[in-house]
Amino acid sequence: MQLNFILTDVMKTGNHIEIESFINMHSMDNQKFDVCGEYYGLDWFNLDSYHRKFAMVDCRNTNLRFESSTEFKDELQKRLKILRDNGFNIIMATPRESLENISIGNAENEHTYDRVYPTKEMIGEPCFTWTGGTNWFWFYMQNKHKHHNFNFTHDHNGSYWHKKKDFLYLNKAPRQHRKKLYTKLKDNNCLDNSIHSFTLADTPVTIEKEYELPGLDPKNYPRFGKDQDIYELPYIDTVCSIVSETNDNDYEVFITEKIWKPIIAKHLFVVHGNHLYLQKLKEMGFRTFNHYFDESYDLERDPDTRIAKITKLIVDLKDKCDGNHGAVEGGNKKWQDIYLQTQALRKHNYDTFFDSEKLSKEINKTLDLFLEFADGC
Repeated sequence: MQLNFILTDVMKTGNHIEIESFINMHSMDNQKFDVCGEYYGLDWFNLDSYHRKFAMVDCRNTNLRFESSTEFKDELQKRLKILRDNGFNIIMATPRESLENISIGNAENEHTYDRVYPTKEMIGEPCFTWTGGTNWFWFYMQNKHKHHNFNFTHDHNGSYWHKKKDFLYLNKAPRQHRKKLYTKLKDNNCLDNSIHSFTLADTPVTIEKEYELPGLDPKNYPRFGKDQDIYELPYIDTVCSIVSETNDNDYEVFITEKIWKPIIAKHLFVVHGNHLYLQKLKEMGFRTFNHYFDESYDLERDPDTRIAKITKLIVDLKDKCDGNHGAVEGGNKKWQDIYLQTQALRKHNYDTFFDSEKLSKEINKTLDLFLEFADGC
């Protein structure tokens, strides 16, 4: 058994309890991890007894409040020098961000919401960059919702088909790839009978109040804090989610709450995200809908080609939706059939999402990267 120690918050600016819960979900038989969230608590441990030692620097945009503080910067660099001198491996902890967000967010003239602080330049090398990847939001959303009793109803009752709308398509930050797809779908009239939003666009688009989280004003949607909450009605009244992910590059797969919400809701979904996003979901044990509609967009490396194929797919899916909506006798047979045929698939995804053992195996992969970094230094 190898012993590892992790100081989970060098400057005490983050949620070390959350990170420690993530680490403690691991299932690595040959590794033990002791954790501490307090720099001044290091004296409580016999640090010489550990095979590896790590120290995490919390790097989030909320820390921009310290950006003008020379005291914060000086104290951080003083602590990092002491830690490195004592054999600690430094981790830049940005589990809620992607590699692209970190890179773009530190460039000139970018939006504040994409920036992180402290920067990697402040932390120095050697340093391991921990980004959200595929498992952080799985962990976060599972812990947030595992005791919640949702009531999603999708399947028809006899001849009654209750869905009133076509798609659920939620956008907030106006990233370039989102603006491109949103414009194409609007130009093709795909969103005429859908619940859709673009809350931070130059001309904000908000959803109807009845579909917003209870007690929240759609015209004053907060920048942070509500994205991981789930309200049943928008999923109940729509046929399919168009998932507008954070990035669309071809060098990483960043999976956020945006896909976990329709999976929890047992909803059909189309994903506008990274190249091979659906492939990664399958590798993690989930199933997608390639037997029911064209998912070849996932194989397209070029972002514009991917957008074109997603647009064509949404146009085709809307053709299935058109004709009968709401409480119409007979309902929409095509969508009723798809929902009946995918009952087992959608339940599989729901069960997989809430399977702590499967999540644990994904968390092991992140901790393996920490260990490889330490052993390579």
